[in-house]
Amino acid sequence: MGFDETGRAAEIDAFLVRAGWEDAARFPLGQDASTRRYIRLIKPDGSRALLMDAPNVEDSPCPPDADDATRIALGWNASTRLAASRVDAFVLIAKYLQHRGFRSPEILAHDSDHGFALIEDFGENLEIARQIEAGLIDERPAYVTAAGILAELHREDAPEVLSNGADVWQILDFDQLALRSNADLYADWLRAERGGGPLQGAEREEWDKVRDQLIAQAMEYPRTFTLRDFHAENLLWLGNGELGLLDFQDAVRGWDAWDMAMLTQDARREVSPEAAEAAIRHYLDETGKSREAFDERLAVIGALNALRIAGVFSRLQHRDGKPRYGLFQPRQLSILARNLSHPALKDMQSFVRRTTPFVFEGVE
Repeated sequence: MGFDETGRAAEIDAFLVRAGWEDAARFPLGQDASTRRYIRLIKPDGSRALLMDAPNVEDSPCPPDADDATRIALGWNASTRLAASRVDAFVLIAKYLQHRGFRSPEILAHDSDHGFALIEDFGENLEIARQIEAGLIDERPAYVTAAGILAELHREDAPEVLSNGADVWQILDFDQLALRSNADLYADWLRAERGGGPLQGAEREEWDKVRDQLIAQAMEYPRTFTLRDFHAENLLWLGNGELGLLDFQDAVRGWDAWDMAMLTQDARREVSPEAAEAAIRHYLDETGKSREAFDERLAVIGALNALRIAGVFSRLQHRDGKPRYGLFQPRQLSILARNLSHPALKDMQSFVRRTTPFVFEGVE
């Protein structure tokens, strides 16, 4: 899937006229994933905004109350991701976050039917990953600030539905089917890293068993509002200790440990042990949650997430011809190995050692 640049041009023109931004100069910033891109707009008076161009061309999101068979038939989004790159989701979740006091972009105008949103432009190169790389901020306080946002975000129960005018968006449970389908990327693809194929036969049956045991543990944990992509590329350093939030349209009712795993177990950059520990301690101090119980959740949820990401990176390399993801894989495998070292994951650790022992290379 991609953009029909010619077909979208007339729709963009019409949307910007309706929004009062037809006189703005346009500076395309490129595509985000496969179905979303951004265009920076600058008016003659210097006013700035970003146009989110997100045509509704992906598989459908998960319908509320759909059974597993229906979701699988609808495709990847309905069965594994639940959401999709939808403007209505972005707009409604942005407004919910603002209501809670968080710094999501202001929505200046939007057209959910056509897949457009005009949003506040926070600026360039403000991601905390870029700020840390440039030596403009220190890693540890940046991660502590991010953990404080998570502590505040997780204080309240997740909403079931968000609405504003004609826009309505369900916040769904990240459930067994979603966890199972995502974790299966490990079983289907990770052995391709060493020239092997998917797990099959008795190995696949054993995989199904240990995978479902791990998912059963996860399903016992308390739920919270989970942004899902809470990491250093989506957190913007706005100054005065304020962080801007991006890419939250996939939010679900998930687990506190998912967001913390995304923050501190980042495949994209090496998070120092000191920054990760400071973030976790601050989160626990702010929430009053038990360290022992949280460490178990972080290992179990982190392992399920790491199995998914490792499988995705392998598939991107060996099916999709994108070798650059091989640069991230060693770090991702070490994240998986560290999570598997927790006593709550002894069965999964044993299975991974026997079927993909290279996961533990360089860790022990």
